[in-house]
This record gives sequence, C-alpha cells and structure tokens, in this order.
Amino acid sequence: MSVYKKIATIGPKFIGKHKIFKYGFNLSPMYSRSTGKIIEVSKDLMDIRIKLPISYKNKNYVNSIFGGSMFSAVDPIPMVQLINLIGDNYVVWDKSAEIYFKKPAKEHLYADFKYTIEELEQIRTRVNQDNEIEIHKTTTLTNKDRTTVYCEVHKKIYVADKLFYKNKRRQKATH
Repeated sequence: MSVYKKIATIGPKFIGKHKIFKYGFNLSPMYSRSTGKIIEVSKDLMDIRIKLPISYKNKNYVNSIFGGSMFSAVDPIPMVQLINLIGDNYVVWDKSAEIYFKKPAKEHLYADFKYTIEELEQIRTRVNQDNEIEIHKTTTLTNKDRTTVYCEVHKKIYVADKLFYKNKRRQKATH
C-alpha cells in the first residue's frame, strides 16, 4: 500500500476526507512540483478547484506558464477523485490524455473537477454490466472568472470491477 493510500485510509478518522485530499495533495512532492495547488474541496469530494499561479518556478522561455506545469497540475485529480468517490470494489487507472493549448497563459490559472451522483451511478451500472469501461473527462484551465480558456486536457480513465480485473491479470500471467 502506498504512503498516499495509507494517509487516505487513516487520516479521515481524525479530520475530514476532503481535508486529507486537499492537504495530502498540496503537501505531496509529486503534486507540489507541478506548482499547482488545490484551493477548494467539497466535503463530498464531488467538486475540487485548483489554482496554478504563474511564478518563476513555472515560466517558460517566453514568460508564459510551461505546458508541463499545466498538465501536471490537472493530471492526477480526476483519477484520484474518482477512486475516492466510487469505492473499493473498483480498479481505476489513467489510460490516456491529450492536451490542447489554446493561448499562452500569462496569469494565474484555475481548473474545476466535478463528478455528479448520476455520473457515478452510471459508471457503476456500466461496470456491473460490462466488467470494465472507459470514461472521458475534460478539464479546462481558465482565468479566475472562467472567461478565458488557456488549455484543455482530455483524459480517458479505465474503470473495472476489482475481481474481474484480478482474474484478467491472472489469466494474462498464465498465458
């Protein structure tokens, strides 16, 4: 079990799961190197907001935010958010991602990550029917008032029934 998983398991016994999510990400070297910062997490983990401040740590050659910082600030959130929302009976993996730069970012950027109850129910239903599925999530990096889009990240996330996934891996290992 990873150190992050241990904190996510033990931490909510002392403080809220949403606080563990926020501070766990913000304090982890894996995420802090992106220069992004989680600034809001709803108590139910359905809504998360990040800020990617422009600084000397993430400016590129032309003084805009480095594309790698944009991607790494949004990359882990949808998968880890879904893992925490959907429950322990599922395997969740990032499968692929595409990034589309719209314009150079020379101001602080923000992104919102949302799941709905209906979306989670649909995911569970589809996995119960098909054992494994792929879902698509799009994240936009915008200015604070959400009027200018600087970047879009399209992610494909794999979700499977945990028992199905273990059996599938076992079968591949024997062939």
